Order: sequence, then structure tokens, then C-alpha cells
Amino acid sequence: MAPPHSRYERALQAEGHVVVGVDEVGCGSLAGPVVAAAVELFSSARLPGLNDSKLLTPLKRERLFEAICRQKIRWSVGLATVEEVEQLNVRQAGLVAMRRAVERFSDVTYALVDAWTIPGLKIKQRGIIHGDRIARSIAAASVVAKVVRDSYMSSLDLLFPAYGFRSHKGYGTRAHIDALRKNGPSSLHRRTFIEGIMTAHSSTLSSESL
Repeated sequence: MAPPHSRYERALQAEGHVVVGVDEVGCGSLAGPVVAAAVELFSSARLPGLNDSKLLTPLKRERLFEAICRQKIRWSVGLATVEEVEQLNVRQAGLVAMRRAVERFSDVTYALVDAWTIPGLKIKQRGIIHGDRIARSIAAASVVAKVVRDSYMSSLDLLFPAYGFRSHKGYGTRAHIDALRKNGPSSLHRRTFIEGIMTAHSSTLSSESL
């Protein structure tokens, strides 16, 4: 597959729009918030190797994030709490997080969104299937959201040292499940997600970071 391009952004910017790409991470996690990012990215931005964050190593994501900050590319994040994930379901919580990220900008007029459209958003938007692999601004948003969330989850090792959040960021690795079996869920865990996991066969576990 070809790397993400800027054709959508350039066309919309030529029409006078202030455009952001939007993506979220953490929907598949057993613990912690869903985090979304919105990024205003111009084609002149120098981000070599930019792609969907899931296709990049942690080091590559960190370097891209540093490049985004160094070039003063505008970005924002929004999150949905564990409580909101439980109350709304994770998909709806992800949409809430994306809306919050976009609404942190006061001047944005168009959002390019990975896969979905965002309910309640008061500006124009377009959902693009596999957008994080197609549109550069969405790919950049996936990187920002992933780096910000991973950093936050790593910091929780200090508050919840029994669970190893620094290593798995809340996803369902074998080590995480073993910690849950030993210690039970913390206040950071999505209890509706882990019902049944305690007795699930290890073959059903996933370490994939979505």
C-alpha cells in the first residue's frame, strides 16, 4: 500500500478550510481512557515515514511526535474516561473523545476522520475508511494519540505498580491477565471488558495495540 498522502487536505485547504485529521487509540485496551487526537497538517510538514501508528515501532512514533512538536504543527487531544467507556460503550466513547479533540480548536472548519463521522460535530467532516493509512493528517493524529496515551499509561506504573502498565499500556497481554488474576481489577480497569477474561483461555488473549 502507498504511504498516506495529502490530497484531501490540499483540496480542502485550497477551498479555504482549516482542516484537521482525527483518530483515536485505546478502544481495544482493558484499562485506561480512550485518547483521540486532531492534527492540522500541511503538505510542507517534514515527517518522513509517517504512517498509521500501528505500523510503526515505538521509537519511530516518538521521533515523529518530536518532529510534529518541533515544527510547531498544531494538535490537540481529547479523551473519554474509563467511566464513560463503561456507560456509553467503547465505540461511542471513542467518538466523544474525537469530538473533544476537534473542539479544542476554535478555528477548524473541516475534519477528516478515520473510519467514522463524529456525532454532534458542528463543522463539516468526512469519514475515510483506513484513513490513518490514506490521509497524512489522520496518520499524524494516530501517532499523536498513540504517543500521548502510551506515555500516560506508562506513568500509571507509579500508582498501580502491580499491573505492569509501562509494558503493555493496558492491553490484554498474558502478563496483564496474570496480574488481573492475582490482584483483581483496579479503578483504572474497564470492568465490563474483563468479565470472563479471568477464566478465559490464554489462546484468546491479544497483545495487539489498536
